[in-house]
Amino acid sequence: MSYVHWAPITEGLIEAVWVVDPRTRRILTVNTAAARLLGVERGALVGSAVQDWIADPQDHVYWQEWQAGIEQTLESEATVRRADGELVRVQRRVSPVTPEGGETVVLVAMQDLSEWQQTRQRLETLLAELRAALESSSDGILVCDLDGRIRAFNRTFATLWDLPEALLTHQDDTAIWSHLAACVPDPGGFHSRLGELQRAPLLEANDVVLLRNGRILERASRPQLARGRPIGRIHVYRDVTERTATEAKLRLAAKVFESSLDAIVVTDPERRIVACNPAALKLAAMERDPQGERLDDLLYAPSQPQWPHHVAQALADKGYWEGELWLRRPEGPGVALLASWVLLRDGDGRPLNTVLFAKDLSEKLEAQRRIEQLAYSDPLTGLPNRLMLGERVGHAIRLAQRSGRGFALLFLDLDRFKSINDSLGHMFGDQVLVEVAARLQRCLRQTDTLSRLGGDEFVIHLHEADRHAAEVTAQRIIEAITRPVTIDEMQFTLSCSIGIAMYPQDGATLDELIQCADTAMYQVKERGKGHYRFYQPEMNADLLGRIQMDHAMRQGLQRGEFELHYQPRVDLRSGTVPACEALVRWHRPGQGLVMPGTFIGVAEETGLIALLGHWVLQNAIAQAARWAAEGRPLQVAVNVSALQFQQARFVQDVADALQQHRLPPHLLELELTESILIRDAEEALGKLQALADLGVELSLDDFGTGYSSLTYLKRFPLHRLKIDRSFLVSMPEDGADAAIVAAIVQMGHALSMEVVAEGVERPEQLQRLHALGCDHYQGFLFARPMPADALRTRLASPDGKPAQTPPP
Repeated sequence: MSYVHWAPITEGLIEAVWVVDPRTRRILTVNTAAARLLGVERGALVGSAVQDWIADPQDHVYWQEWQAGIEQTLESEATVRRADGELVRVQRRVSPVTPEGGETVVLVAMQDLSEWQQTRQRLETLLAELRAALESSSDGILVCDLDGRIRAFNRTFATLWDLPEALLTHQDDTAIWSHLAACVPDPGGFHSRLGELQRAPLLEANDVVLLRNGRILERASRPQLARGRPIGRIHVYRDVTERTATEAKLRLAAKVFESSLDAIVVTDPERRIVACNPAALKLAAMERDPQGERLDDLLYAPSQPQWPHHVAQALADKGYWEGELWLRRPEGPGVALLASWVLLRDGDGRPLNTVLFAKDLSEKLEAQRRIEQLAYSDPLTGLPNRLMLGERVGHAIRLAQRSGRGFALLFLDLDRFKSINDSLGHMFGDQVLVEVAARLQRCLRQTDTLSRLGGDEFVIHLHEADRHAAEVTAQRIIEAITRPVTIDEMQFTLSCSIGIAMYPQDGATLDELIQCADTAMYQVKERGKGHYRFYQPEMNADLLGRIQMDHAMRQGLQRGEFELHYQPRVDLRSGTVPACEALVRWHRPGQGLVMPGTFIGVAEETGLIALLGHWVLQNAIAQAARWAAEGRPLQVAVNVSALQFQQARFVQDVADALQQHRLPPHLLELELTESILIRDAEEALGKLQALADLGVELSLDDFGTGYSSLTYLKRFPLHRLKIDRSFLVSMPEDGADAAIVAAIVQMGHALSMEVVAEGVERPEQLQRLHALGCDHYQGFLFARPMPADALRTRLASPDGKPAQTPPP
């Protein structure tokens, strides 16, 4: 089928467009924008698989649902991979389209977000910088448009003019202008001057404004330009009350000059020192008076070699300069200063003196250094945090791209650390983490980076390390961690699990490498802990498969894809079928009947097993109630998972289900594993007793494969023991297995329990069980698990009865 007819529609679009065959997931046609987005010729795109260019997890689910016959639209941000390997963020929409008379295809439309994201980031950064500059200014700043409407002002302006708090939170231009006019002795003249400035958009003016409270403000009005055209006006107000003081005030201020804690230096117009206050001499560590020396020779600015020129220009133009300078000392390092430099003029406006006010910034810089240290390090261990790790790994990636030498990233997690925190407290756990950090540091080189992400998770960057070096380091770390630890006179042993990812094979960014190493570490945890493992691509595929299966199971429960099959349980003495076991089956779309061994493990891992177990319990009780109503009562056994049994409402859920379906309690049997009973024996005993009080019968499943205590077994109100099928496989030929089965039967009878054998498939197994006195059996020899209707038919037919077992 030709798809040329799509070209006139897609070619004129700005968005990149693919037309995809949903059955093969291959691209049928693309427009020029798509080829340009991916940096490849159109011919290379046509016929290629969608997953070659885009591989977000949600896409896998989307195409899986297509295979299941679910057509839907997906709209989200995603990441596409260009032909050169670069990842590009796009906004995309994936939707089915069915042209008239044609087959359904999938239309994938994408828009490159790179430039938009960069532009937005630049604008946000610029806006933040402008706002910060506005608020950090020591001058009062008022910004107006060409019509005099107020666009912005800073806190200093509000302070100088004593603006009411209400006008700061709810801006009202009319109220603000009225307040300003009320603050000056001549409101008419104030408004008149502002009108003159507004009528001349390009006029630059300097004025003095006298306030009623006695303050004298210098106002610098400048046009605000955009691309050479005026768009408003900026008024800068500075309090110059003190600057207008006369020489008499300067003499009066001599006492302040002498007692000030800030350094004050007075110079002549050529900036030769005339006088220094004691604080200035102390700050400079000078014993002699430096009078006559050029102040510029004692100061320097490492980042601005031309600072004297900038100061001179600012003093000449504005009469003041502010900034950071460094003061040289006769011995030792220099001192950072926050300096304010003021030019004093005589009555005729000629330069008279300059005055430098300086404050020691050492404490401020130390505080800033401390803040930066906290921002880049873990407060508990002092190790680099994720922010610093990101900078170092980013540098390592850039270096690796130039040199061609990769590196390794290790993700380390302590095994069973939560139990230390829970039993000994977080303060003790913190001491353990500090000790672990010290041991890890001793295993690394100076060029490596050890980082703590939080909790008991550490990430290690091994500089220019290959797989062998990573493996050696991982072994060294495991050996170091497993050495005995002694804290507060308590000695114990730790272990750790390590996942290893290699750059560039396993990821191109820090996040990708951490994800891969974390996945590999998780695999170690699943396989017994205390070891290391390298990342392999199939690990993610396995994880994705489990995610998809969990998602499919949750949807399957809602859509009614699960059903129960029932396997009869036969009384060995009477040959009757008094009971059956309910076993869940899944009719997964596109895959047919799925057996429990495929999905139960995933359900237990994700916690879905509790919800699935609740569904099985409800439906099994409902079916047992229907059989009882038909006059063929049949006890139904239901398997209970550990997570389901631990639910606080489990006993109540059983009672509610029995009452809802009006099932006599003795027609329900709950099968429990040994692990449930020994995890918290006292709590389990309480729940089992409550269930027994309801009249529900209880059995211990897979007996003989766990670690049950006979003391606990005697206390639990159990009705049956179920022998695990593993003992029956070779029982007729293996004397040891036969002895184990005989012992279980005898022990069950001694404890007044019935014994059920599972997995009986051969007549000789049945004969041996009969000889040993076993009470019940179930297995393929009599019947496989079957739907409820099939079981009813089987038991109703004359040949549906089990054959009597001949005596041995």
